[in-house]
Amino acid sequence: MLSTVCPPDYFPFKIQSGAANVVGPKICFDGKNIMSHILNNVGPGLNIVVVNGENGVVERFDYLNMISGNSADILAYLKKIKPGLIVLVASFDDAATKMTDEIRQMFVEMGSTLISSVKHRDNWAFAGRVGIKIKSFFEQRAVNDKNTNAYDGWPEMVEVGGCFPRNSSV
Repeated sequence: MLSTVCPPDYFPFKIQSGAANVVGPKICFDGKNIMSHILNNVGPGLNIVVVNGENGVVERFDYLNMISGNSADILAYLKKIKPGLIVLVASFDDAATKMTDEIRQMFVEMGSTLISSVKHRDNWAFAGRVGIKIKSFFEQRAVNDKNTNAYDGWPEMVEVGGCFPRNSSV
């Protein structure tokens, strides 16, 4: 659950990537667990929650299978997310296998500065806004490195959280 208290024009949130391919990620928004291993609604790849940036209503959540999914379907899913919507993302297992330059660019346009360097089995957590094109303050990456990995073949989990600003109009 969230322990952050935010000013009125902000939403509290917390994102945790998965741990190896065992413990799924967790995405909490405005006091509610939206996706987690316990809720049994997470999967390999990118777990994503899309939220209305004005009223905080969760519009949809899903996982984009970056291991065996179809890159064109993943890109089409991301392209349907309208400007102004908040996007919360947590990796699980592997986020890079089906990652294309075009998919990476979609996240850059949401404020990601680390997505271009996410590789096989890296952990990544991100919160951004579609169409904003300025750097998000809410992003972490753990590099898959056999010399420093916390788990056999995987790095430690990463976490971001805090207060995400509402948008008044886009």
